[in-house]
Amino acid sequence: MYTQKGRGAQINPPSPFEKLSRGAQVTDPGAATQFIPVRSKRLINEVDSPDIPHNWSVNPYQGCEHGCVYCYARNTHPYWGYSAGMDFERKVMVKLDAPRVLEETFQKPSWKASPIMLSGNTDCYQPAEKHYRLTRQILEVCLKYRHPVSIVTKNALILRDLDLLRELAEYQLVHVAFSITSLQAGLQQILEPRTSTPEKKLLAIRTLSDAGVPVMVLAAPIIPAINQQEILPIARAVAEAGALSFQHMVVRLNGALPELFVDWLDRYFPDRKEKVLNGIKSLHGGSLQNSRFGHRMKGAGNLAVILAKQAEVARRKYHLNQPMPALNTSLHAFHKTAQMDLFAQAC
Repeated sequence: MYTQKGRGAQINPPSPFEKLSRGAQVTDPGAATQFIPVRSKRLINEVDSPDIPHNWSVNPYQGCEHGCVYCYARNTHPYWGYSAGMDFERKVMVKLDAPRVLEETFQKPSWKASPIMLSGNTDCYQPAEKHYRLTRQILEVCLKYRHPVSIVTKNALILRDLDLLRELAEYQLVHVAFSITSLQAGLQQILEPRTSTPEKKLLAIRTLSDAGVPVMVLAAPIIPAINQQEILPIARAVAEAGALSFQHMVVRLNGALPELFVDWLDRYFPDRKEKVLNGIKSLHGGSLQNSRFGHRMKGAGNLAVILAKQAEVARRKYHLNQPMPALNTSLHAFHKTAQMDLFAQAC
């Protein structure tokens, strides 16, 4: 069975929106990533979930080269006519007008400052960001209008923007949530083929923390029989790197993910395939899928309790239960008015 390195999914499951299903398709394994410019009809999306601490999210990219086969965001790709499998990694939509649309939103009299989550769906520091620099431009807009932003990423590319993040932190306008799946380089490359190495992630956490940028860490996702034993080691490492707080999330396989995940297990972990799947089912009431608010991220049952206790022990042992500083929403209105006055003078 041929498996292309540097990619997570190796098949294209059919879209649920296709009238005729052709079954899972295998395309050219060596195909390069295609970047597709798209217009942003609406950039800021409302987050309607009690599991998420912010009300708004911004995603400059749709699709992601990181290649995490378990990524819940894969299920959004069929809405655009693509597959949740290989297409998700190889057909990345780029919102080139995202910074402009965001600035127009901030200028609206009706907009009231509320923290936005940068990367509620796909990673804003995925490889495409090296070229397009949309995330950096978005941070520049946030700084210009003194608007709070919370970043979720698993890529050390974030250090490129340390100058902006440091200044945002001075006004209490930024948080960073760093995702780590494993401290084992070999396993990490299988779980998330095109993300930063564990060493680079820890260096990024240390550098951000030293610069005054508040960092929390997500051990996510925890997958039974694959990385469930790493909760305490990850917590210790990120505490030494300066992280303030620590949370864990368990894997869930909604939509097209079960087919992708089973194929992935056949390729990388055939010896423990059933153990992994049964472990996931034990977290979600006998199913691989879970969409219930309050349960989908932590699971339920004996294994979920064990994992939660491990995370709590880790927080106490390594002092990772510090609250993240509240993001400042009081500066935006003044700076929005100031920017509009400057625009009027220029006209």
